[in-house]
Formats: sequence, structure tokens, C-alpha cells
Amino acid sequence: MTDRRTIIYLDANATEPMRPAALHAAVAAMEQGGNPSSVHHAGRAARRTLERAREAIAARFTGRATDLVFTSGGTEADALAVHGLGQGRRLIVGATEHDAVRAAARGAEVLPVDASGIADLDALARLLAARPPAPAPALVCLMLANNETGTIQPIAETAALCRAAGAWLHVDAVQAAGRIAVDFAALGAHSLALSSHKLGGPPGAGALLLAPEAAAVLRPLIEGGGQERGRRGGTPPLPAIAGFAAAAEAATGANALAALRDKAEAAAMAAGAVPLGADAPRLPNTACLALPGVKAETQVIALDLAGIAVSAGAACSSGKVARSHVLAAMGAGALASEAIRVSLPWNATEADIDAFADAYRAMAARLSRPVFGNGPPDPICAA
Repeated sequence: MTDRRTIIYLDANATEPMRPAALHAAVAAMEQGGNPSSVHHAGRAARRTLERAREAIAARFTGRATDLVFTSGGTEADALAVHGLGQGRRLIVGATEHDAVRAAARGAEVLPVDASGIADLDALARLLAARPPAPAPALVCLMLANNETGTIQPIAETAALCRAAGAWLHVDAVQAAGRIAVDFAALGAHSLALSSHKLGGPPGAGALLLAPEAAAVLRPLIEGGGQERGRRGGTPPLPAIAGFAAAAEAATGANALAALRDKAEAAAMAAGAVPLGADAPRLPNTACLALPGVKAETQVIALDLAGIAVSAGAACSSGKVARSHVLAAMGAGALASEAIRVSLPWNATEADIDAFADAYRAMAARLSRPVFGNGPPDPICAA
């Protein structure tokens, strides 16, 4: 049976709602058909669509079209950067990185963060100056904006440190793109990962932007028919890529969402929530809210039953709600298991925030007091 409830969707950091321009572009490319590698008329038309999308995305984020590699999404873009640029290099990974980077860089040295989630650049300088048993330049991985807290990292300063030490820097900009200004050239990084569906485009497409020196040495993660100048094999998903480009052009920033985010955060705090990472620069659409004594999973379920879609941590494993490694690295203690993420989509309204505030107040009033005796609230009975 179809669920016909009206859902207030506040989980944009998991995936943005499709932008109308992106949907139109994807459908047009689907109707066009053709394989960009074919030499006949249909293939040449498909190639023009592909290259126009490449140029649009590269221009949007101030990279060179010749140094943009299309991937299946942000996870593959991160993996391509780590494996394609990191061979023979030390790996240094921020403590709050996305699991896509952490999995690709298993065994890496960890760059600590402070209580706000900001990377410790003094610690990075020490790591870069250290002499490991087999001296090698480093590949540092530091995300531009965190997916759970919205914390924005000092990437330009990090890039300067890396370049002075002969190290390279990979930046996961999946959450930042389209929400804050992302200027690849100005950041000074060597590679930067993007994802279509986090911009309001179709899932199934992403990109890795490369600095010229990185583009010259990148090793492919997926080999095949020589697509993407030999950097990534496989027939490109043209409809998703066309939608990706349209979404990138339409996503001009989310600063207008900051006031709505602040209103949602204030309502939750009045009901007993503790904001995490709120004293650092952060994305204008993101709030991380802990409700002491109430597990994150319980909150997500309770709000879902009230018609509000939020999440706990990263939405990367179906049905999985675990203690956040991001909040643990920030020293949040027990709150790391008691925090939800509220992330406003591009089309959020004040009415959505009013509905969230009402639902959160009701949830907090019910779950913050014991259900049986003096023990913690039972997730099933409480929800």
C-alpha cells in the first residue's frame, strides 16, 4: 500500500530533491540517446551533450574541462583520488572524513579535529614534517564541508601547508558544492570530488576535478574502453551527466536557508537539544542536534512517524544507525549516539520548519522523560 502521508523532507545532505532543470535535461538526454564513443551522427550528438556538460561543470567550479573526470558519484570520485593519486604516498586523512575516503585510505595517519570539527593545522604541519620509516610525500584528504555537522574546513590554508611540504591535497566537496562558493582554483587543492544528486541532479553521476599536475599522473581505478581520456573506463551515463550539469548551474548557493536553519535550531534548543558544531563556520542548510538521553535512532523514528524526514549521521548503509565517528572525533561523548542531522533542501519553506518545530517539541516532551520506572525511554513504546 502506498504511504500517502505528507512528508516534510529535511534530509538534503543524504540527497537533494531533483531540480526541475536537472530533470528536464536528463529526460532530454535520455530521449536523444546515442553513445558518445560512436562515430555516427547519433554518437556525435551524444558526444556534444557530454562535452557541454563537462564544460559547464568545470566552469561552475573553476576547473579545466580537460581535467574533469566523470564518475558514478562522489564515492567513486573519492576512491579514484585516493587510489589514483595516492600510490607511493603517505596518506593523511581528517578524523571526520566521509566513509568513502576512510575506506579508500584504510591505515592512513589521522589528522585530529577540535571540538567544533575544525582540522588541527598545527598537527598537520607536524605530520607533514615527520620523517616516516620510508620517506615519501603525502596525500592529505580533507573535506570542504562535513556531511553530519556542516562544518567548513580551512581548505586554502591546508593547501598552502601541503604545497610547502611537497604534499598533495584531495578535497571531498560533495556536501559543499551548490551550498557555498566552491572555487577549485582558489582553494589550491590537487583534486576535488563532486556528486550530482547532492546538487539536486540525478543519482549515478559524479566528477573528480584535477589540477594539471595531478591530471598528468592519475591512474585509473576502472579501466575499459579508453573513455575519459583513459582515466575512467565505461560508457558514461549521459542522462545523469546532463542532469548533473543542469543542477550545477541551477545551484547558486543556499544562504537563504540559513535563517530557516537557525529557526529550526532555536526551536529544538528550546525543547532541550544541544547543537553540535554550531560555533564553527558551517553550511547554511545544516544543523546537528543532540537530545541528551535519547538515542538518535529513536528520534529519527519518532520524527518519521510525525511526518518529518531527518537522519542520524551519514545515509550510506540502509537501516544502519551507529555511533557517529564524526561526533566522537569532536569529543562529543555520549551525545555522539544521541544526535540527529537536520539538513534543509533547496526548496524548504517556513511552513516546513514550523512543522518540524512542532514535531520536535512533542517528541522531546515525550522521549526526554522515562517511559518505565527510572530507566531510559524504550524506542518502540516511546515512538
